[in-house]
Amino acid sequence: MELKGLLQEKRSNILKRWTDLVLDTYPAESALFFRKQKNRFANPVGHIITEGMEDLFEEILQGDDFNPDNVSTFLDNIIRVRAIQDFTPSQAVSFIFLLKKVLREELNREIRENNLAGELLLLESRIDDLALLAFDIFMKCREKIYELKAMELNNQTYTLLKKAKLIVDLEEQETDPAIESIDNLKEMR
Repeated sequence: MELKGLLQEKRSNILKRWTDLVLDTYPAESALFFRKQKNRFANPVGHIITEGMEDLFEEILQGDDFNPDNVSTFLDNIIRVRAIQDFTPSQAVSFIFLLKKVLREELNREIRENNLAGELLLLESRIDDLALLAFDIFMKCREKIYELKAMELNNQTYTLLKKAKLIVDLEEQETDPAIESIDNLKEMR
């Protein structure tokens, strides 16, 4: 039997265990909510994670024929959620490595009996590549978050300075009657 066949056969067990391990990376109360609430609108985070992991697993099953654009999209959906939460970069992408742990535990006996260690090694290399891609996506998301925070801080600072009359808009200067009077006086000279 090939590894791909084993993965298909044990798909539901692998996905359930992988999902459980990923949800365990969240605080206990959140993980419980993500597991119990199945409504995608009441639990968008749990839905995105669960659906994204299923889609990722399907792409992994494709072997060398997987679609890199699909993988990027599925990873992006999960990583965006984890990027806005209080995860370090390594914690945010660790969910990918948890798949390797699940695969070894679920398929250990079959891999030894069918001499599939070489195929497993190739699959694990693909999973490592996914982790690197996930890290790149995570960093882009965090950069965007910091950029948005900096822009918001600049806007708040500008608004406060303007309210304190420590800064004047050029547009306001042109329509300010006091400035127009000064300009008129200068022209009379």
